[in-house]
Amino acid sequence: MTTSLPAPPALRTGEPHGYTLPLSPSGRSSMITKPPWHFSGDVIMVDYRVDPDAAAGFLPPELTLGPDPGAAAAVFAEWQWCSDDGAELADPGRCGFTEFLILIACAYRGRRLARCPYAWVDKAVPLVRGWIQGMPKQFGEVHQIRPVRVGRAGPRLAPGGRFDATLSSDGRRVAEASVTVESTAAEPPLLHTVPLVHTRFFPAWLPSEEPLSQLVVSEVSGVEFSELWTGRATLSFPDVASSDLAALAPVEVGNGYVFSYAETLHHGKPLETA
Repeated sequence: MTTSLPAPPALRTGEPHGYTLPLSPSGRSSMITKPPWHFSGDVIMVDYRVDPDAAAGFLPPELTLGPDPGAAAAVFAEWQWCSDDGAELADPGRCGFTEFLILIACAYRGRRLARCPYAWVDKAVPLVRGWIQGMPKQFGEVHQIRPVRVGRAGPRLAPGGRFDATLSSDGRRVAEASVTVESTAAEPPLLHTVPLVHTRFFPAWLPSEEPLSQLVVSEVSGVEFSELWTGRATLSFPDVASSDLAALAPVEVGNGYVFSYAETLHHGKPLETA
């Protein structure tokens, strides 16, 4: 369902403004810069399966489970990002963040998509930026092992290299994974190649208004994958307080992947026109 909100009034000359709050005379105090946003990151990903009935419970009525009911993925990532002018790259504390996503396979009118029912990040900017897109981000601590080129304090991207990753939130270990790479992969994992469909949801605040609820996909360009390594994986959700999240725990674990990824995120589109 799509609920339209009234258009905001035009700003007066000199009025505080910006893409998001905080508003200021110059508009440069906004927490979130205008898109496009550029992302480059290192990813540890595990394909797994969930109970199809549990997955269906996270889909709005417009979406179906598609041709592979119960297909899911856990994605750990360490990102660098910047706006179009690249200014954030001069501030390493601002341009980096970590993220964990759960993805479940779905479809819209026969088109294969993925849905993200849960996501965690470790910084405020990607959290708020995710809400603008409709991504259900919350705070968490994500840690992952990176490949090394020298020394012994880490694995190599070579057969036998082991890559571990964890997510903690509110003092609980929510997810942990391990991938031992064995060979290169010819194709990226499917759920990292299909569009993500989100729900832009903003609750009503004024008594006279309705909440916004809109299915959208993102317009991206500049997608790049590094060489992909794959191998056997483990994945568990060891200390989950929410019964809804527990329903998405693995019933079967497939392959794991280690790779780098990049994209440019431009804007959203209503699902029916994307």
